[in-house]
Amino acid sequence: MRLVTTQVGLGRIEDGAIALLDTAFPHVGAVLEQDGSLQGLASCAVRRRIPLDQATLLAPLGRPRAVWGVGLNYVSKAARAGRGLPEQPILYLAASSGVLAPGAQVVIPRAATEPDYEGEIAVVVGRRLYQASESEVWPAIAGITAANDMTARDVMRTTAVPALAKSFPGFTPLGASICTPDDLADRDAIRVRTRVNGELVQDDTSTGMIFAVPDLLSRLSWFTALEPGDVVLTGTPAGTGQDRACFLADGDEVRVEVDGVLPLVTRVIRPAEGAAPLDHRLTEPVS
Repeated sequence: MRLVTTQVGLGRIEDGAIALLDTAFPHVGAVLEQDGSLQGLASCAVRRRIPLDQATLLAPLGRPRAVWGVGLNYVSKAARAGRGLPEQPILYLAASSGVLAPGAQVVIPRAATEPDYEGEIAVVVGRRLYQASESEVWPAIAGITAANDMTARDVMRTTAVPALAKSFPGFTPLGASICTPDDLADRDAIRVRTRVNGELVQDDTSTGMIFAVPDLLSRLSWFTALEPGDVVLTGTPAGTGQDRACFLADGDEVRVEVDGVLPLVTRVIRPAEGAAPLDHRLTEPVS
């Protein structure tokens, strides 16, 4: 099942269109918080259908309670950086206020001189995980989506605090849709690609992870309880702007493609020196 949150309600993607569902839930995250599963939406009545290209898509989970991330979780990224493989996940918690809708603009703060993209597979928790074994993880996952775990590399370098480098407003685009695990061709080999202005810059699969999804969430769950609707960003492969010494500029478009979900597109705005601050949109894409 493939789900979206739109301006006019929740929907299932069916035959290239959106089947709007007869439900009062405002977003997919609210369903998980109450039910701990998305399966009830599979049998939910359809009130009408709209073409996919005519829908205004919102951040599918609303504003999650928690957004966890992991650094250096791909063999390719460690190799490009010339670093050894970590023995334990490098974990951080980013502010959920950074979540941005698909298709929206992110305004780069003037203080961030090296804004970077990180295409990632985002895992959405369905059932509570606490001190969980690896075998308990996939049955508790509600779905996956795409993420762009943006990072101000200069802030990371000067503060050494990932949460500060990744929590600016709009620095966590999520979406555009959510795919339940049963709809994945191979949940152990999920492909993730990133394109900047149409150029393919990242291309890997989850088989390249140092800590695979069950291992990663199991380890994390021994330090915190992962609750329904929480998001875990699973790391980025080689090919970031940091790797290429080419950071994001005004007018750039970043497109993250993850198996099973709609592409996540983010447009970058960099205010000119001396210009008035620009607002960004957390819930609505730019039309």
